Amino acid sequence: MTVLYFVRHAHSHYTADEYNRPLSDKGLEDRDRVTRLFTNKIIHAIYSSPYIRAVQTVEGIAQGHKLEISKVDSLKERTLSNGNIIDFDTAMQQVWSYPNFAFEGGESNEAAQERAITTLKKIILAHPNDNIVIGTHGNIMALMMQYFDAQYDYSFWNRLSMPDVYQLTFQHFVLSDVQRVWEEKEKELSTGSPLAR
Repeated sequence: MTVLYFVRHAHSHYTADEYNRPLSDKGLEDRDRVTRLFTNKIIHAIYSSPYIRAVQTVEGIAQGHKLEISKVDSLKERTLSNGNIIDFDTAMQQVWSYPNFAFEGGESNEAAQERAITTLKKIILAHPNDNIVIGTHGNIMALMMQYFDAQYDYSFWNRLSMPDVYQLTFQHFVLSDVQRVWEEKEKELSTGSPLAR
């Protein structure tokens, strides 16, 4: 079995600079809570989106387990558009309702899912009996999960907290179990905004 821990990044104030946007003070506090979740777990490798907020969220886990973080560009958050989106919520409903639709300069659900799943499968193949942490983002995480189970849809994405942690167990490429690891009480403490995805 391969066990993947998807770690959605903690809170980050929205800016247009996707790569370099750091965690907020609240995000850094929650990052420490995430780190404590993994204190007594055996972790063999850590991968992450290259975006700073994702890397920062899992760096405490890496330090605690004396592991390097492998930053993989194809695990970055989906690109919604190359321009300003006036109504983010409506835009998100649209791309989730029409999986092959993309705004100008953006990725459709299908395109974003395909590039992330290609990498995810390589990770699973490389770690057939390991426990892996993946620093990720809400949209791309939900899309990767949806590839294996259709129930992980827009509504699931919209309920995610910031941060959030899900444990997925795979038998090769068959998803056999999903558990939410992040406690609900932590969700109530989190600061979340769809714009700070």
